[in-house]
Amino acid sequence: MTKHLKLIFSVIYEQATRNTDLSENVNASIERVIITTLNSNDVKGDLNTVLKDFNSEFIVFKKDFSEASEPIWELNIETEILYQSEDLITIAISTYEFKGGAHGNDKIKLVNLNVKTGQSLNHNEIIEDLSSFKTIAQKYFVKSLEIKKNNLKMEDFFFDKPFELPENIGFSEDGLV
Repeated sequence: MTKHLKLIFSVIYEQATRNTDLSENVNASIERVIITTLNSNDVKGDLNTVLKDFNSEFIVFKKDFSEASEPIWELNIETEILYQSEDLITIAISTYEFKGGAHGNDKIKLVNLNVKTGQSLNHNEIIEDLSSFKTIAQKYFVKSLEIKKNNLKMEDFFFDKPFELPENIGFSEDGLV
């Protein structure tokens, strides 16, 4: 029995629908973050171009490796609004990408958008005193390791480097994520 390679795409994401500069900024910010989550060596252009490139890469792979036994290439992209206020929107962007091999790559990226400009916000723009916040976060992180009692040390998580805040910080209705 011959196995045929199969490609599955699923792209569902939030978009601002008004025809304004703000909507364009919001949509561009979301697309930029989606693109950064994908495992491509040469990511260029907008999301439509990236999706077309993924499809073209699959077609070339299928032609070059017609005997390949891995039947599915998959790309799933989804977004979810976690939090919205007068100043900020936090969106979770989930991507799953599989191009054969042992396993696919699953990522969740949080993006915080300024409601007035549509631009992505960095940690300094959503946390007033980042240094104090980092000190508090480190204290709770160490406390969580002590509670688990698995002989885990902070160095096990940061490769012998000092504590760092995660890249993904956002908000939900329950508070900070």
